[in-house]
Amino acid sequence: MDDLDWLGLACDLAKLCPPSHTAFSVGAVIVGADGREVARGFSRESDPHDHAEEAALAKTPGGLAGATVYSSLEPCGHRASRPRTCAELIVASSARRVVFAWREPALFTEGTGAEILAAAGIELTELPALAARAQEPNTHLL
Repeated sequence: MDDLDWLGLACDLAKLCPPSHTAFSVGAVIVGADGREVARGFSRESDPHDHAEEAALAKTPGGLAGATVYSSLEPCGHRASRPRTCAELIVASSARRVVFAWREPALFTEGTGAEILAAAGIELTELPALAARAQEPNTHLL
């Protein structure tokens, strides 16, 4: 699978999110350096405050050096519900790349995750061709 395939899977996972009027529905997939899936998650998967990247990272055994995180939405750079943002969690995981479809709109907070990741040396790839697919489970918010 390539970046479009993995990111498409993340967009599909966003459709599994319990509905919310106060948070985006997001899906995430972590792929190891060997090209195999390590974990996946989606927003509010097991807790109303779960973010997709956070849920996926919690399922990994650690040691994600060289991994890629695919997220339907730019990983968060600010949040009130937990002490660490998804961008901070990704940096701490040692993943080397983040691929996302849609920049976080300034609906709940300013989207600063990409800047945090870039400052930490994480390679970023935005695939706006999948933005509409990532936005689909969030149309009630937009």
